[in-house]
Amino acid sequence: MLGLPDNLVFLGRVQKNLMARGAAIFTCHKIGAPPKNCRDPFLYTKVDEFDRQLTALREIGFQSVRLGEILPPGNSSAGKFVITFDDGFRNVLDLGLEILARHQTPAIQFIVSDFIGKQNEWDIAKGDSAEPLMDAAQIKQWLAAGHEIGSHSTTHRNLKQLNAADAREEIAASKKALEDKFGVEVRHFCYPFGGWTPQTRDLVVEAGYQTACTVEFGVIDAKSDPFTLQRIIPLSRANLTRKMIHRLARKAGL
Repeated sequence: MLGLPDNLVFLGRVQKNLMARGAAIFTCHKIGAPPKNCRDPFLYTKVDEFDRQLTALREIGFQSVRLGEILPPGNSSAGKFVITFDDGFRNVLDLGLEILARHQTPAIQFIVSDFIGKQNEWDIAKGDSAEPLMDAAQIKQWLAAGHEIGSHSTTHRNLKQLNAADAREEIAASKKALEDKFGVEVRHFCYPFGGWTPQTRDLVVEAGYQTACTVEFGVIDAKSDPFTLQRIIPLSRANLTRKMIHRLARKAGL
């Protein structure tokens, strides 16, 4: 990402070009070093790397905003960015809260409502590392620090694989459960595994959300649909590949 050593200057050019076109929603999961033999280390952002990323964005002049503040999309959103975290991992609270406060950067964690205080069973099922999720007291601490929560469904099932009734329950019940437990309006949804269809998108609208995030790559501009928002994974030396370089270059017009 921006601000890393010279061999990653390319990434700085890519993200700067992209963010000149619209707002960037960065998608993160876990803060800290990935465990040994971790199947998916790219879901981890090291503490010092996260700090450098936010430093670089601020020094270049990009503005951190809340997710709802990039809408309606358009030219006025260029140069703005949003930090999102999927799943509600406790290490984001433990290791990321001080960094976010120091950089005066608001963030949102998408919570799996039936797994509050439990573990990431969806990752464990595919052989990845077990990590604790925030419990209710920790989520309240996150909110008290000025950050937001959104819904990531009730059980983190892929909505594309569910019938309409089950998908509606995952989407609507999670919103109500989080609002009842924490006394805040839950306005934003994130599709588990990035799985969505036009039908599940309509169920998100029906449930009363204002936005929904995907894992599709891109920035938010005047053509963006608030219920299929694209995001960007903050890249580092560890996950920069030749294939990704070409893909990013095309997206950024380089």
